[in-house]
Amino acid sequence: YNDITKAKEENKTAIFFGFQNCSPIEDDIGLIEKVHSQGCRFMQLTYNNQSLLATGCYEKNDSGVTNFGKEAIKEMNRVGIVVDMSHSAEKSTLDAIEISQKPIAITHANPTFWFEAKRNKSTELLKVLSDSGGMLGLSLYAHHLKDGTNCKIESFCEMVARTVEIMGIDNVGIGSDLCLNQPDSVVEWMRNGTWSKSKIFGEGSKDKPGFPKQPDWFLDARGFNNINTELKNKGFHEEEINKILGNNWFNFYKGIN
Repeated sequence: YNDITKAKEENKTAIFFGFQNCSPIEDDIGLIEKVHSQGCRFMQLTYNNQSLLATGCYEKNDSGVTNFGKEAIKEMNRVGIVVDMSHSAEKSTLDAIEISQKPIAITHANPTFWFEAKRNKSTELLKVLSDSGGMLGLSLYAHHLKDGTNCKIESFCEMVARTVEIMGIDNVGIGSDLCLNQPDSVVEWMRNGTWSKSKIFGEGSKDKPGFPKQPDWFLDARGFNNINTELKNKGFHEEEINKILGNNWFNFYKGIN
């Protein structure tokens, strides 16, 4: 978090490095400290599939956090890597919240009360997350949005307001999941990697296999201004908006390290 403060003072951009799944540590718990020393500050225990640590949200059976996963969480707590359960299944996520001695994060997902998707999270889970001091980053990825690319900013910000009612103003932020100017080959690799010879479309489809188009009100980071304006229209005060658009994440990371 000191880098964030320094970047703000120097008018620079600060970037967090994080892992979309636990593949970089393979089956070696010693690599957790190593990747932390190289700048990793958060790691998902799973992508969509079962990993050595936990179960992904696209698996039929959720066996929860594994023995290796329990040890990995302890080590992540020790060195200061955030446990991220964005792509994980529900039982695994609840297990991680219980096991972790520090608050965990779901960095990019939305509530299922607004839009049912495998990647979105139940109200019950979000209550447990907030009660433990955890953070939710609300996603702008079209497959996570009600009405997809055609999602209206009014609908999104109504969802923000309802989520704040459920989780509290200090536990909600934005996790845009925006892969700006990336070719479709990037998301194809994310879904398939080297584990499958079959074509896996994830949240896409055979007809629409690549990245979905963004809503016109959030094409890039300048879209935060649109969210700011609409949250004002929804009755949020400036301090509350600043929390949602960044300060909550800053305070969360400050508490982890």
